[in-house]
Parts: sequence; C-alpha cells; structure tokens
Amino acid sequence: MNSPMNTQNSMRLRTYVYIDSLQPQLAAYMATVSQGFPPVPDDACLWVEVSPGMAIHRVTDIALKATQVHLTQKIVEREYGSMVIHHRDQSDVIAAGHTLLGRMNAQVDDRTPCKIAWTETIRGMSAEHCVLINRQNRMGSMILPGQSMFILETEPAGYIVYAANQAEKAANITLIDVRAVGAYGRLIVSGREADVDEAAEAAIAAVERPSRT
Repeated sequence: MNSPMNTQNSMRLRTYVYIDSLQPQLAAYMATVSQGFPPVPDDACLWVEVSPGMAIHRVTDIALKATQVHLTQKIVEREYGSMVIHHRDQSDVIAAGHTLLGRMNAQVDDRTPCKIAWTETIRGMSAEHCVLINRQNRMGSMILPGQSMFILETEPAGYIVYAANQAEKAANITLIDVRAVGAYGRLIVSGREADVDEAAEAAIAAVERPSRT
C-alpha cells in the first residue's frame, strides 16, 4: 500500500491567500455559504486552493491538526479543491498555513500567479439591470439604481476573496457578490462613483500584489 504522503508530490498549489482581518460585509457573506464554522468580523483567514480537487482533504487534515483553527468551508471539485480556515488569533492561522506548506514541500511563491481576466466599472446603473443582478445574487446586498458597479474576474478563483476584503477596507462600498470557486473568481461591488473607483483601485492592487504571510 502506498504511503499517503506519496500523493503530495502530484499536488499543485493554486491559491494561498492570508487575510489578517476579515471586513464585516465579507465575513457576513462568507457566513451565508459556510459549511462549517462561520467567521466573524476581524477574524484572520486563510484561503487555500489545490489541484487535483480531492487533494484538499489532506490539506484540510494537516491544517486542522496543526493549530486551533476553525474550518469555514471545504469545496471539492473535479479539477480544484478549496479550503478556508479562520481564527480570532492571527498566529494560529499563520502557523497552520506554514505547517501546511511545509508538509507539501511548497512555498508561497509556488502558488499560481493571479491573472486578471476581466475588470470593468459601469456607472449610473439602470433599474432593470439592478433588478436582474439582485435576483441572481442572493448572498450579498442589493445594488440600487443610479449607483456605480465594479466587476472583477480573476484566475485562479481564490484570489478574489483577498480583493473583496481589500476593497471593503478601502472604501464605503456595498458587497454584492464574491464567487471564489471554480476556474475563475468573480467580485461585484457597488456604491457612489468615487467610492467604487477607490475600491476598484484597491481590489486590483490586491490581486497584483497578494498577501505573502
């Protein structure tokens, strides 16, 4: 019988993103889709994505046994697998991540570089457009007619969570949608034109220079 550790040689690190302090809207959004222990604002968080998808079970096992972190959610797809852990104590999350990387014989720099697949700002949203977006996205808040909307799409998907958190830190915006699983990550925020522009700048800077902890 092969040792379970032998399977790690074929594991590829796609996303490794540390968030030092979850912002209120993002924490609430993540709680709506959490399969495990929902996070609260100001929790530290680590989002890890690997390939192939089934390898995320071993990643989860390592992280949970390393420290006292809580499992927010775990998603297993055929090609990719994602895991999110959080804790009030930043050191627990950081230590779990470092243990995980060590067991994978990997470094943060081994993660797949983030690419921006699409970015756009639409100003003065029409009422009909807003209604359709609000009906399609039930997890976040609603976009209102006349507001501006910023959309961002990234590859790999997990980086979009860091972009959302940094956007919320930077400006007074409303979080509409954050989709961080699958081949691409998607973010939608809305608000006053100046706030959306500031949030967009922060989100783009976040994916261009993601956290390294």
